[in-house]
Amino acid sequence: MFGLTSIGVVHTAISLVALVTGVWALARDREISPRTGLGQTYLWTTIFTCLTGFFIFQHGGFGKPHALGIITLLVLALATVAGRTTLLGRSSRYVETISYSLTLFFHFVPGLTETFTRLPAGSPVFSSPDDPGLQKVVGVFFLAFLVIATLQVRRLRAASGNASVLGKLA
Repeated sequence: MFGLTSIGVVHTAISLVALVTGVWALARDREISPRTGLGQTYLWTTIFTCLTGFFIFQHGGFGKPHALGIITLLVLALATVAGRTTLLGRSSRYVETISYSLTLFFHFVPGLTETFTRLPAGSPVFSSPDDPGLQKVVGVFFLAFLVIATLQVRRLRAASGNASVLGKLA
């Protein structure tokens, strides 16, 4: 189906669950948090997406998608450390929130690439991952990530400011 191997089908199915839960969490909670069921589902399906992706070699050996999988796992680790420790001090909450959102953007890069270089069957929208049109689409998604991250920082700052004011009143 669409040139996918068996592991590719499993990988795609898991990644679609990660995408849906990540977008759903952002829409519902304005962040992806491992403290919610959606966040936990997103976290684990993202990990499994990366791990299954390491076994896909449609374009030869180790490549950019594999590197993105490693980077995604490292960013998830950073988010987890930031969320569970005070190692990063007052910036921990910001690092955690933005890191999870960044991993959602990372999902879109291969998702857009694989979808639009395969579909519609026989006449895909873009000719290759290097197609300038595809690069522009990925750029738009990156701009969306930057807007979301900015809104998240503003929300966290406002919540932090409210907590400071409430603490002074008590």
